[in-house]
Amino acid sequence: MERSPSITNLTQGLAKFHAMVGRISKDAKNPFFKSNYASLPHIITEISEPMEKAGLVISQFPDGDGLTTMLIHAETGEYLSATYTLQVVRQNDPQAQGSALSYARRYGLTSVLNLAISDDDAEAAMRPVRQAPTKVAPTEAQFASIVQYLNGTPIQKLSAKDALKKYNLTNDQKEIIEGLI
Repeated sequence: MERSPSITNLTQGLAKFHAMVGRISKDAKNPFFKSNYASLPHIITEISEPMEKAGLVISQFPDGDGLTTMLIHAETGEYLSATYTLQVVRQNDPQAQGSALSYARRYGLTSVLNLAISDDDAEAAMRPVRQAPTKVAPTEAQFASIVQYLNGTPIQKLSAKDALKKYNLTNDQKEIIEGLI
């Protein structure tokens, strides 16, 4: 990240901007990941007026193998800038490069302005599905402890409900525990 020696007016402008801009809604759908996201044109439309009223300007441009995003205070020229390295899937493919550039523009813009967007661009869809914890079969000693506890002799802190959730009990063991509840 780079910045001008002073950013006092820029930060004041950014504070004004945040007082005016609301949460950016998701206006587009990604059919591949079955998710919604805020498109670049929509974000630009939503922030244009608050940016102008706050005296702020955004500039984005390709810079080597990245995209540089600059936030500038129009009156004083104070600025912050950062470069995002483009992740192009297929080299020498203009469409892939354009896609990477659009993605970088959207995320560079939302990052430098700290916009409130619940947009993970299908990140949640790409995460592994969270699986329920697997139950383990209790040892004979553990099962005896469970039964002893449920009979009123506190050996360990475990409720019947917890025992049924935690352990992969046989049907006979389940009947014994359920009979003690």
